[in-house]
Amino acid sequence: MRRAAVMSWAYQFGAPFFDVVDEYGKVRAENDWTAREAARFPARLVAFCSFNPIESYALEELDRCMRDPGFTGLKLHFTTSFVDLRNPQHVERLRHIFRTANARGFPMVVHMRTLDRTYGRRDAEIFLRDILAEAPDTPVQIAHAAGWGGYGTETDQALEVFAEAFEAGDPRTANLYFDLSGVVSPARSDSEKQLIVRRIRQIGVDRMLFATDVANSAAQVPEFWEHLKLLPLDAAELRTIAGNVAPYLR
Repeated sequence: MRRAAVMSWAYQFGAPFFDVVDEYGKVRAENDWTAREAARFPARLVAFCSFNPIESYALEELDRCMRDPGFTGLKLHFTTSFVDLRNPQHVERLRHIFRTANARGFPMVVHMRTLDRTYGRRDAEIFLRDILAEAPDTPVQIAHAAGWGGYGTETDQALEVFAEAFEAGDPRTANLYFDLSGVVSPARSDSEKQLIVRRIRQIGVDRMLFATDVANSAAQVPEFWEHLKLLPLDAAELRTIAGNVAPYLR
């Protein structure tokens, strides 16, 4: 690997299922540790800070991260943070965060899948209309192809919303990217693989990034690339995905 983004796990301290003493202090410390580790290899690594976006300290930590040259962007994890895209208060908080990040050109990587069992099209429509629209000028990368790994019906319903937006030339997709971390495995059926490829082609292979967050060692990374090659993509499409570089790494 020549370049990589290191994502802070500080949002874990804001997970509602944890009872954390001095939560915000631990969030700051975890973010700072991530920045220091990435700074050891400045030609290869960039650091993304993180936090629970619906906590009271979220905007304060975003401002602190954006003022720190050790950070390149922001990682948000809706599942662990118990974000509800159907909750107007949560949406308004996210709108503020996206607006603020956009004003400073701060890229974002978003694990968009929520805990709602009926997650799908409705959630993606809210994200596209009410949240992504607040960040038209900075890269936004949606992790796991809008799911949380694997490729079930709910993930496809969400991804279809973005696929339709790309096909329609929706300006809100101008700086939108997706990563394929955990999406493809030998367990996926042929029909699932064909559906994934259909969505990739609707969105455009130039917007698809190879990524993984489940490797236990660097030696495992090629295995996940082999999984991606199980998709019925042609050789040119695979070469494009292999060569794609996230805007924040260029």
